[in-house]
Amino acid sequence: MGQFFFTLIGTGVIAAVVGFVSERTGFTRNGLVPSIIICIGGAMLFFFIGTMFKIGFGSAGMNAIVASIGALVIVPTHYRKR
Repeated sequence: MGQFFFTLIGTGVIAAVVGFVSERTGFTRNGLVPSIIICIGGAMLFFFIGTMFKIGFGSAGMNAIVASIGALVIVPTHYRKR
C-alpha cells in the first residue's frame, strides 16, 4: 500500500518536471503553469488507468514521462498562444 502512494507522488513530480522542461526548451508555448497542470493531469490519468488495467511501458517513471509528453501533444490548440 505504501508503494502506491510513493509511486503516485513520484509520477506527479516527474510530470511537473517534464512540463517545466518542455516549456523552458520551447517545445510548448502554453505558459509554465498550464504546461505543468496538463502534464500532471495526463500522467495521473495514465497512472490510474495503468493501475486498473495493468498496462504500461515498464517502470513507473517511464510511464510518467510518456504520459506527460502525450498530454502535451494532445492538448487542444486553443490553449496555445498564437
